Formats: sequence, C-alpha cells, structure tokens
Amino acid sequence: MFDSIYSSIVTPAQFFLMAAAAVLSGIVYAWIMSFRVRSSKRFFLVIALIPFVVGAVLTFVNGNIGAGVAIGGAFALIRFRSAQGSADEIAAILIAMGAGIAFGSGYLGYGVVILLVLGLIYLLISMLPIFEHKSMSEEKLLKITIPESLDYTGVFDEAFARYLTSVENDGVKTTGMGSMFRLSFKVKMKDPKEEKEFIDELRCLNGNLEIAILPYTEAQMHL
Repeated sequence: MFDSIYSSIVTPAQFFLMAAAAVLSGIVYAWIMSFRVRSSKRFFLVIALIPFVVGAVLTFVNGNIGAGVAIGGAFALIRFRSAQGSADEIAAILIAMGAGIAFGSGYLGYGVVILLVLGLIYLLISMLPIFEHKSMSEEKLLKITIPESLDYTGVFDEAFARYLTSVENDGVKTTGMGSMFRLSFKVKMKDPKEEKEFIDELRCLNGNLEIAILPYTEAQMHL
C-alpha cells in the first residue's frame, strides 16, 4: 500500500488508479476542511481536485527537467491572477499540493495519509483553545480617516489617553485620490463597553469621516 505503484513506464491502469485515489481522497479532504475553512463552494471543489492535478503533472513530467521547468513557470503565472487568501485557505492548498506530490510519485498510501490525517489534525487543533492569548485578543486595529487639511499630530492624544490603555502608530496612507489620510493604530481599550463613546469623540475630531475598529490579526489581511 505504501510502495510506489509506478514502474519505469507508467501504464494507463496505474495512472487511472492514481487518479481515483487522488480524487476520492481529495473530496473527503475538502469535506473535512469545510468544517474549518470559511470559503466558497468553488474553493472546496478546487482543493478536492488539486491532489489529482499535481499528481498528474508530476506523472507526465516523470524526470523530464525541461518539462518540469516549463510547468513550474506556468503554475507561477497563476499566482499573479489570484487574490491572497486567508491563512486557512493557504494551509488547505499547501496540504493538498503536498499530497499531490505523493500521488504523482505513485505513493498512493502516503498521499491519502497526508490528506486525511493532516486534514483531521488541522481541524482538531483549530478547535482547541490554544494560541488564543488574552492579551492578543484585546488588541484592535483603529483606522481613522481625516481630511488632508487636518494636522493629525497630537490631535487625538486626549481621546486616546481617556479611553485606551495602549496605542501604537501602525502607519499612515493617503486615500480618496489623495484628498484624505487614513491613520492606523494598534490599540487596547480600557473598557470595551466604551467603544461607541470613543468612536463618537473621534468623529468630532476627524470631521465625521470613516472610523473603523477591527480585530487586529484579521484586519491586517485587509490593509
């Protein structure tokens, strides 16, 4: 089961056996990951087929260095037409590709183990309350939009001192065709219940433009 099914020449029977194992285990793997990854149905269809696609590519390359380089370049082009996904989506794709390498080498047993076992491990670990430090969960990303005419140096200091235990400047960028600035701060609230009062005070200082308070780790992906 854990020996390679491929010989020096890949026969049609060997290829279709690999295809069946890769597609079936890929479907089960996508179903397992659907309990953790928040994404569209199309994404799960893709990761169900990735093990077979990668396995088929490696089967056809079969030691041909030139073909391998050409196919690697073709796959690299896909990156520039794809939006960056979440950490869960990237992990799901990497696991599927790792299994595809095993399938493409003829090791069907290892490919199935990589898909199903790693999928279950990822699901179980994500359900455990680890890596969820209280201090990190309290951190927020504050984004304040201001008109370009406002000198933002120190203008929010009093409000920050009244409502925040800590504040760290996380960058400034222009927006609205350069007519506005967007300030970003990593903050911790003294009392989360005062969040609305805090926002209302900031609105009085920034001309009632857009203000957002987001979970810091999640918000980082959308900057």
